[in-house]
Amino acid sequence: MIMQKRTGTGKRNRFYVKALESLNYEEIDYKHVELLRLIVSNYAKILPGKRTGAHARMQRQLSNAVKRARFMALLPYTRT
Repeated sequence: MIMQKRTGTGKRNRFYVKALESLNYEEIDYKHVELLRLIVSNYAKILPGKRTGAHARMQRQLSNAVKRARFMALLPYTRT
């Protein structure tokens, strides 16, 4: 189940979805393109851990996997 949380305290409360809560990947690898697409924005930027639900160690592993997947041409460097 994907959880939505409310952020901010002003008039504009924004919702974000923690993408990694519902997925159980024991090993983060650059070959898991479906997982990596969830943590990359529409502009091909790596989303922060607050939005993806990843803790610090997992976020580092995810960012390294995205960089490797980009190098291997599995993910785009820029917006498509």
